[in-house]
Amino acid sequence: MSTRRKRAATEPTGMERREFIKMSVTASGGLLLGFYVPGAAKLASSGPSANVFVPNAFVRIGTDERVTVIVNHSEMGQGVYTSLPMLLAEELDADWTKVSFESAPVDPKYNHPAFGMQMTGGSSSVWSGLEQFRQAGAAARAMLLAAAAQQWNVDATVCRTESGTVFNGSTRKLTYGQLVGAAAKQTPPSQVQLKDPKTFKLIGKPIKRLDTPEKLNGSAVFGIDVKLPGMVTAVIARPPIFGATMKSFDDSRARSMPGVRKIVAVPAGVAVIADSFWQAKMAREALRVDWDEGSMRAFSTTQMMEEFRGRAKSPGKTVRNDGDAASALANAAKKIEAVYEVPYLSHLMMEPLNCTVDLRPDSCEVWTGSQFQTIDRANAAKVAGLPNEKVQLHTTLLGGGFGRRANPQSDFVVEAVHVAKAAGAPVKVIWTREDDMAGGWYRPAFLHAIEGGVDATGNPVSWSSRLVGQSIMAGTPFEGMMMKGKEYDPASVEGVDDLPYAIPNLRVESHRADINVPVQWLRSVGHSHTAFATECFIDELAGLAGKDPYQFRRELLSKQPRHLGVLDLAAQKARWDKPLPKGVGRGIAVHFAFGSYAANVAEVSVTDGKVRLHRIVCAIDCGQYVNPGIIAAQTEGGAIFGASAALFQELTFENGRLQQTNFHTFPVMRMNECPEIETHIVESTEKSGGVGEPGVPCAAPAIANAIFAVTGRRIRRLPIRLAETEAV
Repeated sequence: MSTRRKRAATEPTGMERREFIKMSVTASGGLLLGFYVPGAAKLASSGPSANVFVPNAFVRIGTDERVTVIVNHSEMGQGVYTSLPMLLAEELDADWTKVSFESAPVDPKYNHPAFGMQMTGGSSSVWSGLEQFRQAGAAARAMLLAAAAQQWNVDATVCRTESGTVFNGSTRKLTYGQLVGAAAKQTPPSQVQLKDPKTFKLIGKPIKRLDTPEKLNGSAVFGIDVKLPGMVTAVIARPPIFGATMKSFDDSRARSMPGVRKIVAVPAGVAVIADSFWQAKMAREALRVDWDEGSMRAFSTTQMMEEFRGRAKSPGKTVRNDGDAASALANAAKKIEAVYEVPYLSHLMMEPLNCTVDLRPDSCEVWTGSQFQTIDRANAAKVAGLPNEKVQLHTTLLGGGFGRRANPQSDFVVEAVHVAKAAGAPVKVIWTREDDMAGGWYRPAFLHAIEGGVDATGNPVSWSSRLVGQSIMAGTPFEGMMMKGKEYDPASVEGVDDLPYAIPNLRVESHRADINVPVQWLRSVGHSHTAFATECFIDELAGLAGKDPYQFRRELLSKQPRHLGVLDLAAQKARWDKPLPKGVGRGIAVHFAFGSYAANVAEVSVTDGKVRLHRIVCAIDCGQYVNPGIIAAQTEGGAIFGASAALFQELTFENGRLQQTNFHTFPVMRMNECPEIETHIVESTEKSGGVGEPGVPCAAPAIANAIFAVTGRRIRRLPIRLAETEAV
C-alpha cells in the first residue's frame, strides 16, 4: 500500500448529576453534537432496555439501528475514533453507515490492558485495542445471532450476519435494531470465534474517518470550545523562571478593569477570573507581581550544554556492553568520534492547554482534552477534597497532544480545580500560546558522544555511545515500572540500547542530568534524539569505510529482516540507484520504535546556506494494520513533525528565562516549505505495532545525511544551521 501527496442545551438545574456527551458525525452524515444529557454516559454500562442493547462496555445498539462504539482512547488527530470502531464493526458485521463513536467515561473497565490505567500514549491505542474491540464486536454479534435464532426457532449456526442484519436463508431477516430487546436478554458468550483475516471487509481498508465531517463544519467540540451556563474564564500569571515563587502582587489596576470578577493567588501563580478570555488576559497584563526568582535565575542552556560535554568525557552508567569496545577501537584501522546535540523542544499543540471545571460541594466535573484520564481524575479529586467517584472527567477532542496532555502531575487540570475553588462558578482556565511554550514539560535536551572504528576492509569493529540528559521517568507514576531498579532511564537510551547493526563490540553508557526544567515525553520520546545520533553516525562510519550509506546498512542488517525490509523498500521507491539533479543530495535512515520499523529517504538542496527539503520517501512496517489511510496520514505528519524540529526548532534559556515565545521564534514547517511525501506500507501478518510516533525519528537523520551528500558537511547539532556547522 502506497500513498503520495503534498501535505499541506440546556443544563439541568439543582444537584442533578450531569453528563456531557458529544456524539459524533456518523458515516451517513447525521449530527448529534454538543448537548447535555442527564446520565447519558451511564448508558455504556447500563442494563437491558427496550430501546438499547448494551452487550458490553464498548458498544451500544439502538432500535434506530445506530451502533455507538465507546472508545477508551483520546482522539488527538491520530484516528482512534475511526480505527477502533472499525475493529468492533468488523466483528459485529455492522452497517458502517450507522456507526458512530463516543468517548468513554473514566472507569476501570476502560483501562489500557498494558498500563493498567485509562490513558492514551506510546503509540499503543490500536494494537492494545485490537483483540479488545474485536472480541467486543464478536460477542455482540453472537448475542444478536442467538436472539434471532430463538425467534425463528432455529439453530444459530444456520444464520448469518451482514451489514447490520441477521439472515436465515434468503427470505427471513431481522435488523440489529429489531433485535435490541431480545438480544439484551441473551447471556454474553464466554468465548467467541473471531473472523479469518481473509474475510475482512473493513480492517485493512482505507475507510474515511468518522470525525472528519464535524471538524470540517466546525461543530467538533474541543476542550477550548466547552461552554457552560454561568461560566467564567481565567488565565494565570505564572512564574517567569522555573522554581520561582511569588512574594506579593499588586492588582489595584487590574481588578477595576471591565469584566474582572476575582484575582486570587493559587499554587500556580495569580489567577485572573473574568467574564471573557480577553478581559482576563488584559487584566493579567495589568498585574504587578513580585517574584523570588530562586536558584534557576542564572540558568543558561549554553552553559548547560558545556557541562554536558564535560560529563560525557567520564564513564556513565552501563546500559549495554557487548565485547570490548575500547580494545577494538584501539586496534581499528580507522577511527572517528562525534558529538551530537539536541535542544529542549515544546510539544506545540495547535490547541493550547485548557481545562473547564464545575466544582460543587459534593461533586466536581472536568472537561478537557486528557491523555491520562485515570491520573487526571485522581489528582482533580485530591485537590477538590472529594473521593474519585464524585469526580467526572469528560474527554473532549484534543487539538494535538504529542504527550503534553499526559502530564504526570496533571498540571493543567490541578490548577484549574484550584481556580474553581476560588471562582464560585464554572470556570475555564485557558493557556495562551506563550503560556503553553513557557510552561515547561519539554522534550529534554541531550548530548550523544559517539566513537567508532572500522577494520582494514571497512567493516565496523567498535561503537561506544555516551549520553547525557534529563530523565523523563524519574518522579512519575511510571518510574518503578519503566526503570525497574536500573541506574539509568530506559526512555533516555531507547533506540541506541537496541542498536540493530552487527557490530561485535558495542558499549552504551548514560549520564543523568538533574536540572530544574520540567521535562516529559514528546512524540517518539527518546527515539526523537537517539535516531538522529545513531543514524548520522552510521553514515559517518560508512564514509570512513568508503562505502555507500545504504549498502553499508544492508551489510550490517543481514540478520534483521524487518529493518532490512523497510530500508530496501524506501531505497527502492526513492530510486536510490538513480542519479539526482545537480545540487540535490539524498540521505537515508532506518529505525525501530514502538513496535514498528521505519525508514526514510530525504532529498534536499542547499542554496546560500538555506536547506530546501524536496521529498521524503517513507516506508513503514507496523505489522497487521487496520486503516492504511490513517497510517499514511500519521507517517506524513510524523515526517513533518520531525523535519520541523530538525530544521527550525529549539528552546533556549538565558538568565533563567525562556527565549522563545510563539511560532515566530519556534516555527513549524509551512505549506510552502513542505516536501512531497510518499508513504509505503509493508504488507505483514506480524503483531501490530505503533504508528503515531515511528514516523518521527528518521526525518532528522535522513535530512542531515542528505545535506552531507550535497555539501560534504556533517550535521551534529539540531536545529540545522549550516553557518554554525563545521565541514569534515
